Amino acid sequence: MLKVLREEYILIIGIVAVVFFKSVGDQLLTSGLPALAYMATTGVLFFIVLSTIFAVVRHSDALAIKLGDPYGTLILTLAVISLEVIMISSIMMTGDANPVMARDTMFAVIMAVLNGLVGITLLIGGIKFHTQSYNLDGIKSYLVGIIPLAMLCLILPNFTSVDAFGNMSTSLTLTLVIASIALYAVFLFIQTRSHTHFFIDEDNKDEEHHYGPIKSTTYHSLMLLSYLVIVILLAKSLALPIDTAIGEMGAPVALGGLLVALIVLAPEAVGAVKAALNNQLQRAMNLFFGSVLATIALTVPAVLLISTLMNEPIRLGLEAAEMVLLLATLLMTAVSFSSGKTNTLNGATHLILFFAYVVLMFD
Repeated sequence: MLKVLREEYILIIGIVAVVFFKSVGDQLLTSGLPALAYMATTGVLFFIVLSTIFAVVRHSDALAIKLGDPYGTLILTLAVISLEVIMISSIMMTGDANPVMARDTMFAVIMAVLNGLVGITLLIGGIKFHTQSYNLDGIKSYLVGIIPLAMLCLILPNFTSVDAFGNMSTSLTLTLVIASIALYAVFLFIQTRSHTHFFIDEDNKDEEHHYGPIKSTTYHSLMLLSYLVIVILLAKSLALPIDTAIGEMGAPVALGGLLVALIVLAPEAVGAVKAALNNQLQRAMNLFFGSVLATIALTVPAVLLISTLMNEPIRLGLEAAEMVLLLATLLMTAVSFSSGKTNTLNGATHLILFFAYVVLMFD
């Protein structure tokens, strides 16, 4: 037991941080601390969150070694996205009505992952290796699920709404729920049963780099989930100084949601960049594309169910400019991953689209 505590001391620090910030820390961050104390508290919080994120990646790497891809990356993806869905759902059930919160969160994840994180990963990998390869069948499988779900859930509702608030008809609501669940279930069957070879790049299947002891699958799964919970809880606390800074700068509220989303997605981002630097681009794309598909497929049924049970309005359709960005992102992603190889140009192009998304927030 003492050995485990020594190895997982970050978990203990994280638990103490959660207790502190949820009891008095959050109040201190909103009660007007002196500037020096405020910066010190925020700095410590950020350091603990970052340390916890690296612990998530460590246990994810261990699971990838024990289970092999795509199972290792799938566990990390589902854990992160499930906790994200739980966080959105809890806010919907306890906070003030916000009909566009789920829509904005899903859009932020799509833009942050498919443009920001994918762009950075392709750029870094391209600089180091010039050209990187991946399993084309696997990427096509992700896109077959992502493209129709993104358009059905984030564009179609704009043309089928039945009132001024964007509420959808019962038939469309049921269609989106069934389509999301059914398509994701079929995808999981393809990924884990019938076509697992689609999600492995045999040409670049290097040995995993893991710095730490390898233990049982149950142990690493429990540790992974524990660290993820701490990341989620502390990310909500870290949102307080972020929101304060955004308010003082006069920045749009949506920027805070994007920053928190990036923090929540950080475990996947770190793991993906490490994989790309080891010339394992397929594993990186398994994390990124899997998170986007899971975000849409799991978030939409959850928020629509809660909206129906609580009789709260919900709007899924994006604004006109956002629809253009979404379509451009899906088109660019399909082009970038159409040949089986990528380079720095692909990464730079995706980063340009992410830059346009950020600028749009301030327009």
